[in-house]
Amino acid sequence: MRLGIQLGYSGEGFAAAVDEVVEFEEAGAELVVVPEAYSFDAVSQLGFLAARTRRMGLASGVMQTYTRTPTLTAMTAAGLDYVSGGRFSLGLGASGPQVIEGFHGVRYDAPIGRTREIVEICRRAWRREALIFSGEHYRIPLPGDYGKPLKLINRPVRERIPILLAAMGPRNVALAAEIADGWQALFLDPGAAERVFGEALSDGRARRDPALGPLDVSVPVPFALSEPTPALLARHRAQLALYLGGMGARGRNFSNDLVRRYGYPREAEAIQDLYLTGRKAEAAARVPDDLVAATSLVGDRDGVRRKLGDLTAAGVTTVLVSPLAETRAERVKDVAGLRRLIDSL
Repeated sequence: MRLGIQLGYSGEGFAAAVDEVVEFEEAGAELVVVPEAYSFDAVSQLGFLAARTRRMGLASGVMQTYTRTPTLTAMTAAGLDYVSGGRFSLGLGASGPQVIEGFHGVRYDAPIGRTREIVEICRRAWRREALIFSGEHYRIPLPGDYGKPLKLINRPVRERIPILLAAMGPRNVALAAEIADGWQALFLDPGAAERVFGEALSDGRARRDPALGPLDVSVPVPFALSEPTPALLARHRAQLALYLGGMGARGRNFSNDLVRRYGYPREAEAIQDLYLTGRKAEAAARVPDDLVAATSLVGDRDGVRRKLGDLTAAGVTTVLVSPLAETRAERVKDVAGLRRLIDSL
């Protein structure tokens, strides 16, 4: 199992956060993942991290498929791979209509079809093929007198940059298992993983090109080598309430749909009702304790070791931790301790 660090997207104290990432690298972290919601872009931060780190991989977690042309996505990934010396992985995700249509002013349509085509265009671009693509959603070059097939001027460090797809719904998960190097699963309950995702993963893997190799399954989790007290888990509980209640509209909230499939339909409905009427604290209080525990990695060493075993049994190959300890020294110590626990599995 790989050990990664999941950065937040608040944008507060970035320089200090990067200093901490450097210490996490020395403590044994192998990867750092930068999100891109509707705050700062991920690319500028990843470039900064490329200059400050030496060995650890870098990944977007995730860049949004609608906000860049497929070719710009390929160019950006090749550029980040270049400045990092071949350490970048392209994390992509469709986000949701609330962000894509509400913040970017782009129609949210055909997320699965568009993702499939973007992945193919990126891989062709990295191979420095003269780019000719005629799909249902993208056509390169456009018809007319002026467009001509072009290829990247520079030769990429790697012609195959790993692609990670964020997915929750069955069709998106199947797509990740079919065409991507990795799948990033948000709020994964390892006890429910086979029941909720097993069929989709099997369907996708049945169509997977063996040349892609095994599917990397990564999971972001809040983490601490400490007693899982309500105070320590309060931030994670609030984040669950935000995603289940506020990250999407009624009837179009992918996190809410996922938790319903886990077996919490009444709770998911109540959380969304409370959150959308401004009662955020009450919404957080309604998040089931079992869900908070299942989607976090918090406990003493024996407890965390058991949780790592559960994640491994669920097929997880990369754990992306957000350390929760109060001080920087404690967070670095916890990451070093987790490194030793993973190595002992």
